[in-house]
Amino acid sequence: MRIGIITSGGDAPGMNATIRAVARCALDIGIEVIGIHEGWQGVIDGENKFEPFNWRSAGGILQRGGTIIGTARSEAFRTVAGRRQAARNLVRAGIDGMVVVGGDGSLTGALLLYQEWPDHLKALAAEGTIPAEKAHEPAPFRIVGLPGSIDNDQYGTDMSIGADTALNTIVEAVDKLSSTADSHQRTFVVEVMGRRCGYLALMSALATGADWVLIPEEELDPRWHYRMVEALKRGRAAGRRHDLIIFAEGARHSDGLPIRAETITEILKTRMGVEGRVTVLGHVQRGGSPTAFDRVLSSRLGEAAVNYIAGPDPTPVMIGLINNQPQATPLTEVVAKSQEVNAQMDQGQFEEALRLRGRSFLDALDLVKALSRAEPKEALKDRGRICLLTGGPDAPGMNAILRTALRIARNAGQDVIGARYGFGGLAQGDLVEIGWMDVQNWMGLGGSELGAVRHELTTDEIAEIAHNIQAWDIRGLIAVGGLETYREVGRLLDARALHPALRIPIICVPATIGNNLPATDFTIGADTALNNIVNAVDKIKYTASAARRVYIVEVMGRRCGYLALTAGIATGAEMELLPEDGISLHDLQRDTEMLRRGFDSGKKLGIVIIAEESSPYYDTDFVRRVIDAEAKGAFDVRVCILGHLQRGGVPTAFDRIQGARLGARAAQQIMDDISAGRDEVNVIGLAQRGIKITPYAEAMAAMDMENGRPRQQAFLRWRHLADKLAKPGPGEACSNA
Repeated sequence: MRIGIITSGGDAPGMNATIRAVARCALDIGIEVIGIHEGWQGVIDGENKFEPFNWRSAGGILQRGGTIIGTARSEAFRTVAGRRQAARNLVRAGIDGMVVVGGDGSLTGALLLYQEWPDHLKALAAEGTIPAEKAHEPAPFRIVGLPGSIDNDQYGTDMSIGADTALNTIVEAVDKLSSTADSHQRTFVVEVMGRRCGYLALMSALATGADWVLIPEEELDPRWHYRMVEALKRGRAAGRRHDLIIFAEGARHSDGLPIRAETITEILKTRMGVEGRVTVLGHVQRGGSPTAFDRVLSSRLGEAAVNYIAGPDPTPVMIGLINNQPQATPLTEVVAKSQEVNAQMDQGQFEEALRLRGRSFLDALDLVKALSRAEPKEALKDRGRICLLTGGPDAPGMNAILRTALRIARNAGQDVIGARYGFGGLAQGDLVEIGWMDVQNWMGLGGSELGAVRHELTTDEIAEIAHNIQAWDIRGLIAVGGLETYREVGRLLDARALHPALRIPIICVPATIGNNLPATDFTIGADTALNNIVNAVDKIKYTASAARRVYIVEVMGRRCGYLALTAGIATGAEMELLPEDGISLHDLQRDTEMLRRGFDSGKKLGIVIIAEESSPYYDTDFVRRVIDAEAKGAFDVRVCILGHLQRGGVPTAFDRIQGARLGARAAQQIMDDISAGRDEVNVIGLAQRGIKITPYAEAMAAMDMENGRPRQQAFLRWRHLADKLAKPGPGEACSNA
């Protein structure tokens, strides 16, 4: 079998990672791969646009933005004649199927080619441009689409390739604008991409704590600008030092005319007397190295595309990520549903357009509106207090959880206080009132503004906590943190018989970089830590031309290998040493021999990722010495221990957005429990089908407490993918990451 791969339409970060995964996974099972340059236009042009790929063709590209095979928008492919020329070139090249990475237009064209394929072959055979037997009962032309678009506007996937990188680019830019805006008490208007979809605008508004957002899917009444100005005025009166308005380029007035940045600044000047500063991010949103999420997503979808195209079903599909699993959706359905959203907006049916975007999109819009208020919607009611605390160690995204939980609770009239420095502060009575505007700028801050330290409660301290709960009229507790935090909550639960005051509802929110907690697929902070690792390894890769060297990079995670394995996939590492696998001398010697042969064949750099507690016997220095000895002079070995660099810095967009979602749901759950008189202890998490509430006992029963990780870890399914992408290719001495 021989397949082609194209990247078409607008480029998106992560396309190169997709090319790498498709090429290597296909070659691994004996499928030939042709990389076709310049998208569908390259298919039409043929000849030198068709490049046979070998294992090394897809090497060294994982961290690069854009696409190495280029992309273009092809007007010719929109015509029957253009698609017929494409079919002629594909038949002549012996290509049996295509993997198409792109957006709606690219996949619509792919579907047309599939539907017209028999007719094209008959016409080409009649012309004599292909052999007649090619048109006799031809097999269906295989088509697998992959969603490559920064707009994240495609039906059939929760996330498209490139969207996470674009979102992080926007968030980073807005963070920088916010710091200068706060200094000068300015108003900034930021235009982001999204002609037909408001995903980037909406999610960046949520992640940055923006004060107003305008998106194409929401219908605006003729007086929308009056409401915006009044809201901004109230914010300034409440003490907000700057205003931030984010709008998608496709946002429209009630009459359908596009909203321009100049229109917004004129409104601000006329009605508020302020000079709005405009920033149009433009194509900077498309550029740059892909995030860890996009690299892993691209690798997983690329593997799934090859598995499908090599399978028995010829139905054209798009492979997307649905509920954190690659899933195929018929291409006819993808195209129809994606176009339906645009049709609904063009007809003025905005409610239907929002519904088609999905529940999470609607929830995010409601959440942004609630969080961007200048003051709580309702006055405080006599419901006692909810206490927030963060247990150590800290994790990026904790502040997003705290900010959202507080504002959602205060918006409903519920008083909220914070315990400084976790359970120790709660025992000592180090409790503080937190107001609405106190958390205004917390969204993008790393660490925890309440303080997060490891603390093991004593019997006396548990009694003091019970006393403080009564003294402060605390009716519910939201505990944010990792396994230590979950354990301390368990101690409070066990002490209820002695201290009835502890019979209040408690909810644990998962925030730890190690991603080692039960009842959740992801913990808040893990995405930021993973990106910190990937950025560090990318810098190491730039030394490849300076020396023949293997770097052993030690990462955190204790006895959970999530960071190590995922970082290995995202950086193209040759080896990942995990606590779940352990370390054996035999495996080290075998893998080092593979590395050595690679360097003998011209390899310049090797990456080994090791989790900090991969073995009770062999530490990182021992591994270094073994690899150094077995290298037999073929390369040098260096160790890089990233340490607390992994938990530092500002949280990524993913950790902010998911932290906000968990914080909002936790606050609502606690308020519901208080109203119903329940004293349940629960764990909240990000599950395959959304946010899930799990009873504490059930969650902890799923833990392997000896190793401090869940008994079942979904990410270990990716182990085979890491091995497949990094192993020597057919006829190759060693892979090139």
